[in-house]
Amino acid sequence: MPDTLIRAIAAAGGVRGVAAVTTATVEEARRRHQAAPTATAALGRTLSATAMLGTGLKDGQRITLRVLGDGPLGGIIADGTGGGEVRGYVANPDVDLPVTSRRKLDVGGAVGRGTLHVTKDLGLRYPYHGSVPLLSGEIGEDVARYLVVSEQVPSVVALGVLVDPDGRVRAAGGFILQVLPGAAAEIPRYLEERVGRLPAVTELVRDGMGPAEILDLALGDLRPRALGDGPVVFRCGCSRERVEAVLIALGRAEIERLLEEQGRAEVTCRFCGDRYMLGPAEVSGLFSAPA
Repeated sequence: MPDTLIRAIAAAGGVRGVAAVTTATVEEARRRHQAAPTATAALGRTLSATAMLGTGLKDGQRITLRVLGDGPLGGIIADGTGGGEVRGYVANPDVDLPVTSRRKLDVGGAVGRGTLHVTKDLGLRYPYHGSVPLLSGEIGEDVARYLVVSEQVPSVVALGVLVDPDGRVRAAGGFILQVLPGAAAEIPRYLEERVGRLPAVTELVRDGMGPAEILDLALGDLRPRALGDGPVVFRCGCSRERVEAVLIALGRAEIERLLEEQGRAEVTCRFCGDRYMLGPAEVSGLFSAPA
């Protein structure tokens, strides 16, 4: 089934929720970057969070998450739109650490200490930027801390990626619950206790639950009401035309140096891994005056 996310309101408007199933999206990212299991889990959690945090963005607006830790992964970058399109990469995709004592992929150890940066480009003169120190490097807890500290919204965030022994992604997804101003005083504790008793989100996805069912389970007696749903997909906006524009911006002298050294100009998109190669004749044509 295609990946989807759903938005909902609950507790008479006191709680906002979003849940997503992102298995195919994360598998696409793994395949493109040939990522090892630990790197796949870290990147997949970040992509899932980006898709859910991007809900509500309008056309042309974007959100970017940068998880910059001092661990062996070397950093994770994910970028998304309000339409559920996400892309991303991890600096060192071959990182794979031993599992933790709980038999979980050691995402926190691979990320290390550092900072989570969130940037929203809303089409204004300057983008909005917020950052918080990484709490654990596990991504979910760090996103929750960002929402509390930078946006003053108490939040519960659950993210997960289950990787099969052959390295492929078996299940991925997550949910975000936010307590809005005016909510009843007992709601934060109710959500914390309820979510604490839930199975891991990857178990729910693996067992066939969709995002609506996951959100219903997480919100329990708060009577969620769906506001809308949509697709989640790995999609990059790179193209040959954009690569040519970059090469032109580098200037004729720099491109001629590349041609002398390598015999061609080659550009690889960090976000999706697509490669673009231009030979001497093609490069020369970029700098030819139009007829």
